[in-house]
Amino acid sequence: MKVYLYNTMSRAVEEFKPISDEYVGMYCCGPTVYNYAHIGNLRTYIFEDTLKRVLRHAGYKVKHVMNITDVGHLTGDGDDGEDKMEKSARESGKTVWDIAKFYTDAFFKDYDSLNLIRPDVVCPATKHIGQMIKLIQRLEAGGHTYIAGGNVYFSIDTFPDYGKLAKLNLDELKSGARIDIDSNKRNPKDFVLWFTNSKFGEQAMMWDSPWGRGYPGWHIECSAMSMHYLGESFDIHCGGIDAIPVHHTNEIAQSEAATGKKWVNYWMHGEFLLSDKGKMSKSSGEFLTLSVLTNRGYNPLDYRYFCLGATYRTQLQFSYPGMDAAKTARAGLVERVASLGDQIADASAISEKTRSYMDQFDGFVCNDLGTPGALSVLWTMLKDESISNAEKKFAVNYMDQVLGLGLDAVKASGSGESDIPEEVMKLVSLRAEAKKNKDWTSADMYRKQIDDMGYLLKDTPTGPSLQKKV
Repeated sequence: MKVYLYNTMSRAVEEFKPISDEYVGMYCCGPTVYNYAHIGNLRTYIFEDTLKRVLRHAGYKVKHVMNITDVGHLTGDGDDGEDKMEKSARESGKTVWDIAKFYTDAFFKDYDSLNLIRPDVVCPATKHIGQMIKLIQRLEAGGHTYIAGGNVYFSIDTFPDYGKLAKLNLDELKSGARIDIDSNKRNPKDFVLWFTNSKFGEQAMMWDSPWGRGYPGWHIECSAMSMHYLGESFDIHCGGIDAIPVHHTNEIAQSEAATGKKWVNYWMHGEFLLSDKGKMSKSSGEFLTLSVLTNRGYNPLDYRYFCLGATYRTQLQFSYPGMDAAKTARAGLVERVASLGDQIADASAISEKTRSYMDQFDGFVCNDLGTPGALSVLWTMLKDESISNAEKKFAVNYMDQVLGLGLDAVKASGSGESDIPEEVMKLVSLRAEAKKNKDWTSADMYRKQIDDMGYLLKDTPTGPSLQKKV
């Protein structure tokens, strides 16, 4: 099964061809754990999870590596501003180590609730300082660094291809740049590989190095850790679109300057989630967390469905009416799947009609993760009365390997009644008795009570069926 992906480097959709037959190497920029992830961040992780699922669906084994930035990089990507971890620790009265653990745990709680498949390797920056120092030494030996004001800088003038990912015009940047932000820099776009205490004074997180006691620059972390786990060249590097002009640009420069060869074959980026005030970001203070949505009655999978309804490369406008529509649509999807029963057709017995729907689905998801079209195929297939329920169940499970909406775990309508609380079952009996006596007011009251207790009641030809809301 061929997969086609949009490569930010070429600005074109390309057929995916892995470097190795052993596995696809995939590195994703993880969170900086000084605050909760906002739902804009989580949209990027949903896109990356979908990518991994599509690759696995197409028959590839994927080695997924994600970093945890628990050494706080600065509030400005250009080596300016204050340390995010130090700032969060100061405001909360906790240590930076406590901050890192708390928000790492919170991140993975959100990650799991969205049904995201955990990375094969999760690498905290603080556990890989040695790898970063070795990479800086390699750059130093190659003549790509200089020391000024006690800090180690990467000189972009030693790397002619600097800015190729973002299509930067270096001459224009130089002529219009402000050089007073960091007077130590020879070129305004040079960046720090290693900070010593000469920049910000004593930090809580510091390590010994050949250049003095200090801590790594933000960009060197991802290069060192990705190459440590995936090798000097690997297949895919993912992240948010805001990482292109600085972070990913600097990663490429230092990685390829060190190795002398191409670092990553496919660059993939998720677009912004927009609020009514523009791009959602922590720095502006305008952001929503997943817990805000759950406190308003949404299931985390409602948000996953909401994100799948747009392609990952288009900006997505968040709104509560949009979330309501996603919640209603997903509930309808779950209800339809529950109505199919428990029987699943054998793969050898799948009809051409059902196979056609599965092929259409593959056509969408394997063409740059076309999830909106894939959802449309799923709905059309479920509404097709010429297909047996057992075949639909097989196709649902096939498609949900990519969509990740937990549809394979949906129980058939009427099953699992032993798990339903006795008080709910009593209300079902009272409603049935009220209907028998044509007491429609009481029947409606009992239905509402059942609904308020978290259960969907559906009348079927064989009697009422109950399903716990999801």
